Amino acid sequence: MKVFVVGAHGKIGTQLIRILSKSNKHTVRAMVREAEQAYNFQSFGIETAIVNLEESVEQIAEGAMGCDAIVFTAGSGGHTGADKTLLVDLDGAVKTIEAAAEAKIKRFIMVSALQAHRRENWKEGIKPYYVAKYYADKMLEQSNLTYTIIRPGGLLDSEGTGSISVAENIKSGMISREDVAKTIIASLDEGNTFYKAFDLVSGEISITEALKLL
Repeated sequence: MKVFVVGAHGKIGTQLIRILSKSNKHTVRAMVREAEQAYNFQSFGIETAIVNLEESVEQIAEGAMGCDAIVFTAGSGGHTGADKTLLVDLDGAVKTIEAAAEAKIKRFIMVSALQAHRRENWKEGIKPYYVAKYYADKMLEQSNLTYTIIRPGGLLDSEGTGSISVAENIKSGMISREDVAKTIIASLDEGNTFYKAFDLVSGEISITEALKLL
């Protein structure tokens, strides 16, 4: 399966690219915003597409053309304002969903946020971020794509354990970005994750087995 990673230069995206580039099962194309970022990936033999999420649906579709799956793990970042959250985390995600349909790519994995589906649990200081995730997830659920929505807890840079906990409703918890990336990859062709959304934190069950219990 050829995977188009949107947000490849981010922390989860970087982990995804690293693991996918060594896979015997999947190949990868990294979507980046700048030529310098593309050069960095290309120097390791990784295919790239230079596209900005604030560009058109058609440009995103062109970048993804020929791939079999899209993983959306892009974000405007914690140092931008609500305007960029709206343009990247919401509209950028929705345009990517529309681009998937245009490029005839059915498989779509969205990286959301823990409890994004429950307004009563949104953190006060970053409500615009949760609003963006909530509505982007809704748009994906209403699409004709074979979707999976993964809502990870607090993100850590530590080495992954390979053990997770997944459920429709987990109110708190942390997880390494490496384990998020491994969960995304395991979900790509795990039929039990199709048309499902779930919270994800560190746990006691292997990633493969945890996904089969959803």
